[in-house]
Amino acid sequence: MINSRPFGWLLSTALLVGCSDFMPKREPPAILPATAAQSELESLSPPPRQRIEVAVYQFEDLTGQLKPSDTFQNPSKAVSQGGASVLIKSLREAGKGKWFRVVERAKLNNLLQERRIIQEMRQIYMQETQVNPDFLPAMLSAELIIEGGVVGYDSNVMTGGRGAALLGLGGREEYRKDTMTVNLRSVSVKTGEILTSVVVQKSLFSSSTAGSIFRYVSSDAVLEVEVGQTENEPGFVALTSAIQKAVIALVLEMRRKKQWSF
Repeated sequence: MINSRPFGWLLSTALLVGCSDFMPKREPPAILPATAAQSELESLSPPPRQRIEVAVYQFEDLTGQLKPSDTFQNPSKAVSQGGASVLIKSLREAGKGKWFRVVERAKLNNLLQERRIIQEMRQIYMQETQVNPDFLPAMLSAELIIEGGVVGYDSNVMTGGRGAALLGLGGREEYRKDTMTVNLRSVSVKTGEILTSVVVQKSLFSSSTAGSIFRYVSSDAVLEVEVGQTENEPGFVALTSAIQKAVIALVLEMRRKKQWSF
């Protein structure tokens, strides 16, 4: 969580600040690295006899939590609003794609509009009076609706730090822990019954390290140098891990209740 480092490095670091490239370099776009939960999700086995059609309508941020700030009011949300996209991707990755067939529902109007355009164009140019099922087959219907949301975000669940200073040379380390809670449930389309509901909690850690040097280099001159670094666990990565873990928990819980079999 917090690396323990002696404060002696602060002097050499401070002396190199003026002659080294202190700022991090720009990085090109990169694919999001796989999380530990994603590896577990992809290894779910054995798969069911046939893939299960599921629909995702929305996955809301129900917390209303804003990003914490010690200096000014931040209107940005603490939780990503793209939870539905993450949930769809996680369902498609379960068991390397052998568990679920996810049907489009979040942007259903766009899909229906496009199918309507195809039908009208074929009526105009192909003189078709009825829908050709070979060209425009019926859409898939879902057996289950997977829904839920981020139901909790607690800031500063745990805070702490340490510091020391001697003869103008000092340093400090601080950390903060937040928690995010995700709920996921499966609903039967035929009966409307909520079959399973699971809750997963994910911790987010932030840490900062800083040091300073204060020296009288002459009777009328003072040397003062400060260095520091802050690390924040990305909220989107934490949300992705929580949703992936929730999908795993949902599959195993429905297996335990014998609502499906591997």
